Amino acid sequence: MSEAGRDKPFTVEPGRRRVRSFVLRQGRFSEAQQRAFDLSWPRFGLDFRPADQQAGPRDFDAVFGRSAPRVLEIGFGNGEALRYAARQDPTRDYIGIEVHAPGVGRLLNALAEDGSVHVRVYHHDAVEVLEHEIADASLDEIRIYFPDPWHKKRHNKRRLVQPAFADLLVRKLAPGGRLHLATDWQDYAEQMWDVLDATGGLRNRAGARGHVPRPDWRPQTHFETRGKRLGHGVWDLLYDRDS
Repeated sequence: MSEAGRDKPFTVEPGRRRVRSFVLRQGRFSEAQQRAFDLSWPRFGLDFRPADQQAGPRDFDAVFGRSAPRVLEIGFGNGEALRYAARQDPTRDYIGIEVHAPGVGRLLNALAEDGSVHVRVYHHDAVEVLEHEIADASLDEIRIYFPDPWHKKRHNKRRLVQPAFADLLVRKLAPGGRLHLATDWQDYAEQMWDVLDATGGLRNRAGARGHVPRPDWRPQTHFETRGKRLGHGVWDLLYDRDS
């Protein structure tokens, strides 16, 4: 994921006060990315439906034209990992959420180039999509790669991984489903363990406060490679939803 993709499309809600965990910085929007929205959004894009247009969760069997296991990636940045996963595994359907338009445009171009038929994309806030568009117990896997670390202590409340959000993820995972997170900030990995190890319905595959080597299904990004050369750590956390 690019450094520009650090700002993610999420909100968290401590108590009744919703705190956004992203800052909307769209960056440079190229003509190619605009063309991607114009030409490819009707094929790959999913418009978030306003409350008065919703009649329950979206029917993804109808969207994809089949019933298959489904993977959701939250905050896909430029779409590198999502594109890789979709190319490697056409047997599953992939749903991506990202709020930053340039990254969405780049992924739309890539999907059109690949001719993908099993990927759909939201350009919207992830919590609202989860709450209103995704049925409970309907996801085979949820992936969150390198969410914004909000490294200043006074900003930690803006981090995505908070107890209320963790409970929402558990609700959307099917029994036996998987939650995969990755971060290159040890302090954020510590917070993820604090929250997720204590979340009912989740089991850390590596044991309490454990992490695993990078799985084959997550590609190593350019920035990750550069960071590792500089001695930075990367933590992959895998959790299973209780059956």
